[in-house]
Amino acid sequence: MADTYIGAIDQGTTGTRFMVFDHAGQVVANAYEQHEQIYPEPGWVEHDPIEIWENTQEVVTRGLRDGGLDASQLEALGITNQRETTVVWDAETGKPVHNAIVWQDRRTTDRVEQLEEEDKVGWIREKTGLEADAYFAATKAEWILDNAEPLKLQSSRGESVRDRADAGELMMGTIDTWLIYNLTGEHITDVTNASRTMLYDIEGLNWDPELLEEFGVPESMLPEVRPSSDEATYGSTDPDGFLGAEVPVAGALGDQQAALFGQTCFDAGDAKNTYGTGSFYLMNTGDEAVSSEHGLLTTIGFQMSGEPVQYALEGSIFITGAAIEWLEDVDLINNAAQTAELARSVESTDGVYMVPAFTGLGAPHWDGRARGTIVGMTRGTRKEHIVRATLESIAYQTRDIAEAMEADSGVETTSLRVDGGAVKNDFLCQLQSDIIQTEIARPEVDETTALGSAYAAGLAVGYWDSVDELRDNWQVDREFTPEMDAEEADRMYGRWDDAVERSLDWAREE
Repeated sequence: MADTYIGAIDQGTTGTRFMVFDHAGQVVANAYEQHEQIYPEPGWVEHDPIEIWENTQEVVTRGLRDGGLDASQLEALGITNQRETTVVWDAETGKPVHNAIVWQDRRTTDRVEQLEEEDKVGWIREKTGLEADAYFAATKAEWILDNAEPLKLQSSRGESVRDRADAGELMMGTIDTWLIYNLTGEHITDVTNASRTMLYDIEGLNWDPELLEEFGVPESMLPEVRPSSDEATYGSTDPDGFLGAEVPVAGALGDQQAALFGQTCFDAGDAKNTYGTGSFYLMNTGDEAVSSEHGLLTTIGFQMSGEPVQYALEGSIFITGAAIEWLEDVDLINNAAQTAELARSVESTDGVYMVPAFTGLGAPHWDGRARGTIVGMTRGTRKEHIVRATLESIAYQTRDIAEAMEADSGVETTSLRVDGGAVKNDFLCQLQSDIIQTEIARPEVDETTALGSAYAAGLAVGYWDSVDELRDNWQVDREFTPEMDAEEADRMYGRWDDAVERSLDWAREE
């Protein structure tokens, strides 16, 4: 009998990855495809949902082929996804009515400021655990219903998008929902993704009628909410479809919760930070939804079949890895690997600070009108200083979150598990350890978002028996301990706040 595996579709901000894992949590197949970033106006970011679905089929097919595997060897599929990115589509044709509006998009900042003026921020936070921000799906869905062109619905009746939504003819979801729908025909999301919409009551565990009314989103548009690891499964792929096999889709987690799961942070107090396009620092708080007094989000960490929801505190940093991409875009570096070499070539930034607020600032500042800022430059500033300042900005933003996390949870972080593309950079990992004065643990398998969704799906179908089996799979690649004097780290970090202050509330004309 052929060996069996678990497949994971990791649909991220810049591309789609398919990975196949064995019982030991080791990668046996891997394929990746980028998709286009669409910027219709400054601060607006869109993706083509059709391109994402086509790329998903391509990477799954190519990954299996290159790995010498057959789809029938997959016991289940898990999905992980860029979380707040929002799609609305026609229930009859399955065609999107508009491009997906990406989590980074700031077009609804005015709407958020209206909520602030109406004193609704605390009301929203109490129900959802979230700050009122353009980051989340609610204002994106509202914008699509008010602004998508009826022609894109190919409707001969000429009805508005909102009219068709009210008539139950449209569906909405985050990218996990879009992929589950295309894979299985079912309209389903999991609790972690639902918790990122700003429409979901995270303690009542239901779509909140008052929030739906506030944002004008009919409940008929919304997916059914299921556990992240679901023994009942979300449905199966069509044996006559692109896979040529009937494979259950049994697990889904928003990408940051998937990384928490993949890093086996199953106990209260366990924490991880993922360095991708942005960085997302999550701490498991167990079955208690801990309210934040320091600008963090209270969110759902995961839920397994028949078990209570596990909550998390989250610090969302919008731009970290994307700041390194920006260095490449403006020709300060040729590739990401060059950053360590350039940063090491100077002893310090020579007083330069870079605040990468390209799409506003997330936790703990929550300023949608902040913009990217470089301060402290002199005639002697060279590109090496700016590159080093960019890497330091990643470490400083993480310390912002670490300090807020300790203040809210009362738990001192002694070790932080890290993952994501940027942690391949040893210089950054050491710098991070120095700035937050904490041990950094980098696992052998650093694609923990894909691994987490595979674990969720595999547990659901009995491929793995328990979370203890998954803990045994987790292996450290390398640990980094602070080498910098604590006083020096505090001194460097002390001026970071001054630099952030200069970036705030900049984009008034938008």
